[in-house]
Amino acid sequence: MSTLPVEQDWKEMLEELLPPQGLWSEEEYLVLTEHRSRLVEYTDGFLEVLPTPTDRHQRILKFLLFAIAAFAEPRGAVQFAPLRLRIRPGKFREPDLLLLLSATDPRRQDRFWRGADLALEVVSPEKPGRDLVEKRHDYAEGGVLEYWIVNPMDETITVLALREGSYREDGVYRRGESAASAILPGFSVAVAAVFDVP
Repeated sequence: MSTLPVEQDWKEMLEELLPPQGLWSEEEYLVLTEHRSRLVEYTDGFLEVLPTPTDRHQRILKFLLFAIAAFAEPRGAVQFAPLRLRIRPGKFREPDLLLLLSATDPRRQDRFWRGADLALEVVSPEKPGRDLVEKRHDYAEGGVLEYWIVNPMDETITVLALREGSYREDGVYRRGESAASAILPGFSVAVAAVFDVP
């Protein structure tokens, strides 16, 4: 016996209950993402479901999370996805890693953060332009001081610094080099260690 009619019934019911793309409110998005296990981002009424991270993605992220947290905490606050970051009214992103230089920063809210000093993305092979181009504009729009693009495909770490409303490359780091932060003086991480993490 086929389950297709039952699946179609569920899909039709959900389409009737849920707002169509372009008509989601911020509150509807927030409620939805509080009751899901997938990463979902929001822009002006539209939802975008992100791909599930791979094991390699998570190993790289865990390495960087531990390194940055060991350096920045307890004076700063470091978190990782899923945690929503409000770029502006009508736009939310879920960076792989977020940092506030002060743990008591008022932008640090329980439901979502209202800003960040550093955002980090491990580039997804399914749609690299999102992390390489689109999010560069999004995080600049949100006033994020520093954006790290960790790219497993070419094994580079690009550190971007916000200057006059847009990002400038602070450095593109490769094997044999250490990626350094501009807003965390003294913090750096060996590129080879990031991409060779077991």
